[in-house]
Order: sequence, then C-alpha cells, then structure tokens
Amino acid sequence: MAMAALKREGKRFAPLIAPNRINTLRSSLAPSEEQAPFGLRTISTQVVRNRMKSVKSIQKITKAMKMVAASKLRAIQVKAENSRGLWQPFTALLGDTPSVDVKKNVIVTISSDKGLCGGINSTSVKTSKAMHKLNSGPDKENKYVVLGEKAKVQLIRDSRKDIEISITELQKYPLNYTQVSVLADDVLKNVEFDALRIVFNKFHSVVSFMPTIATVLSPEMVEREAEAGGMLGNLDSYEIEGGETKSEILQNLGEFQFSCVMFNAVLENACSEQGARMSAMDSSSRNAGEMLDRLTLSYNRTRQASITTELIEIISGASALTG
Repeated sequence: MAMAALKREGKRFAPLIAPNRINTLRSSLAPSEEQAPFGLRTISTQVVRNRMKSVKSIQKITKAMKMVAASKLRAIQVKAENSRGLWQPFTALLGDTPSVDVKKNVIVTISSDKGLCGGINSTSVKTSKAMHKLNSGPDKENKYVVLGEKAKVQLIRDSRKDIEISITELQKYPLNYTQVSVLADDVLKNVEFDALRIVFNKFHSVVSFMPTIATVLSPEMVEREAEAGGMLGNLDSYEIEGGETKSEILQNLGEFQFSCVMFNAVLENACSEQGARMSAMDSSSRNAGEMLDRLTLSYNRTRQASITTELIEIISGASALTG
C-alpha cells in the first residue's frame, strides 16, 4: 500500500518536475493560446489578433471624431469671424487696458466641457492662474467666473474659495448671442468688480491658437481712467445726445461691451477647441496606424515561428522513425 501511495504522489508531481515539452508547442492555427517552455518568452497569436481588433476599432472612432470636429469647426468659424465686428468698435472707443491697476478683479475663464482636444484647457487655466497671481495683493480681491467643466475641475483643486460662478454645458446647444447675453447679465448682477479679465483662446488656424485676455472695465473705472487721461482721455470729446447722463451711457456701454466680448470669446474658444480636437484625433489615427503595423509584423513573425517549429518536429519525428 505504501508503494501504491508513493506512485500516486509521483504522478501528481511529475508535471511540475519534468514538464512535457511537446504540449508547450501548440499550433498557432488552434484557437487556444500557445504555451512557452520554461524560461522563454513568447506571445499568443490570439492575443495579438484581439489587440489588432481593438486598435482598428479605436482608429475608426478617432477618424469619425475628426470628421465631426471638422464639420463643427466650419459652422462655428463663420460665427466667430462675424462676431469680431461686435467688440472692435468698443475697443476703439473705450480701449483695452490689460495693465490697469484695480482692487477687484474678476477673471472669466472660458474652457470646454469635453476633453480630447490637446492642451487648450490647460492653457486657459495657466493663463488665469498667472493673471490671478499678477493682480494679487494685500488690498486686492481676485475672483473666478468659470465657463466649462474642464477649467472648473482644474481650478477647484486649489482655488475653490475664489470661484464665484461656475457654468457648464454651455455648448450643449448651438451658441447664439441671446444665450451668451443672459449669462453676461447674470455675471454682472451677481459679481462686484472693477475690471473683468476674460481669458480665452483666440482661433488662428486648425493647428494654431493664442491665449488672449480681454479687459472690460466697470463704468466707475472708465470715468476714472478718462479723468486721468491715458487711452480714455479723449472720451469727453464725444457729444452726448438725449436725456441720459454720462454715467448711464457708460453703464449701458459697459454691459453691452461685456456681452459682445463674451460672445466673441466663447466662439473663438469653441473654434480653437474643435481645431485642437481635429489635430489630436488626426495624431491618434496616425499612431493607431503605426501600432497596427507593428502588431501585424509581430503576428506574422509569431505565426511563422510556430509553423517552423511544427515542421521541425514533424521532420525530426519522421527521421527518428526511419532511422
């Protein structure tokens, strides 16, 4: 009985002591995965085929996203070019003074709600943080108004207490002036400011955009700058018609200027977003193609190595039988 038990134990541990090398070299044509001899590295053809299938699916998705971004870009670009004529007269009349020193700064950061568009959102956040740091001081107050989910996620990490208003899903529907003017009116009613710093990405081309800061002063600051001379010193040279006072006119001009600048900034940033997404998806499609070429080469090499190994085994076995 002891000998029978010893034989049974020997059968149990035999595969661990002396593995069968014939079973470790299976055909690559079989559906099961290959097993390599102990100490050697190999790759299963089935794993490579699954990886190739995944890469092909990703490549189809990135190409489709590139086409969608191109169609959206053409539609938004026309609106953005037309909107540039809205804020340019205000710049000629009231000027754009980014270096003006005020106590209450409100930084309006415009970003996108979706990702996969390169570093466009990180650029806006970095510019906003640099503006916040530049205008910080013991007697100064800096607040954020955030448009877009991506900027909100980044700014909320270290500037949660400075965020006054956060607006997301702005581009869920086609952008129009009425929609943006309502948002601008909401900002003007709920935030106290001396200067509004609007941070956005100005669209140049599909592969180029520039971080831009547009400054809108409050009516009180406009009067102060006009009295002090400088760029707004010639504001008193204009004649005021009607029964409205100068303060009322500046109030109306300031509100209309902010809504126009906001409308243009949102469209410019949307164009930059779609252009950056086109570039990112184009790069992803090319990378997927290169990865697919490497996987195809690896698959062919593995398959040929398996076939060669099987042929060597067959020839060796036939030679052994005949010899």
